[in-house]
Amino acid sequence: MPLEFHQIDAFTDQPFAGNPAIVYRLECWLDEALMQRIAAEHNLAETAFVVKEGSAWHIRWFTPLSEVPLCGHATLAAAKVLFDIYQEPAEVLDFTCLSGALQVTRQGERLELDFPVRRAQPVAQDLHQQAERALGRQVEQVLALGNADGSVQELMVVLGAEADLRELKPNLPALATLPGLGVLVTAAGSQRDFVSRYFAPSIGIDEDPVTGSTHCILMPYWAERLGRNTLSAFQCSARGGELLCRLDGERVKIAGHARHIASGQLML
Repeated sequence: MPLEFHQIDAFTDQPFAGNPAIVYRLECWLDEALMQRIAAEHNLAETAFVVKEGSAWHIRWFTPLSEVPLCGHATLAAAKVLFDIYQEPAEVLDFTCLSGALQVTRQGERLELDFPVRRAQPVAQDLHQQAERALGRQVEQVLALGNADGSVQELMVVLGAEADLRELKPNLPALATLPGLGVLVTAAGSQRDFVSRYFAPSIGIDEDPVTGSTHCILMPYWAERLGRNTLSAFQCSARGGELLCRLDGERVKIAGHARHIASGQLML
């Protein structure tokens, strides 16, 4: 049984930059274990599967090791595939997922994600110190995004300068022992309003090239700190990615380009 897939570089208008994602548009859901094995076979940060359910597209995202509740770059990639390859006529695509309702709007050459705000809170001193040891440097702040049960979903660490962020060489095995899916590290930018990097070795991603969903955490923090609701962002990975972010009440609008790189068939 052949399954058609498409590879998109998200948050860039150049090939071999931004964050690559695989997208499958399915007529019906595959077995969850099979989707996980497909994601492991592609071995990219995210593989997205979409199925039309009523008027919306249900979307699920898998890293090589596990399913995740929210992913920005693979949603941008899925929208690019639906708009450009499958010729979806609407200017706005509605998605449903584990984190609720999402939208992607076509805005000329850019696509804009509409995601929920995710606010992080300061952590206890012992976790602050654990994060410093794993990163190998003192930091300004450590905050956590919590789950409904009180556990940590993501950690966010604030550094003093962009140069500190770019030079960062964390202890990845130590990072993998920290609570949550990953560690988001950020600083004020020199040419953009803020910059970031994202490490998630516990779910098979040593460093993610560009992470759209983390900007739902970054935007409320930096909007309050800088006193503006529209901010430019750059993720300082080796591939790099540009994002234009806007805080709109309890939603974060994240705009970026996407580039179609490859298409193929998986033979099952």
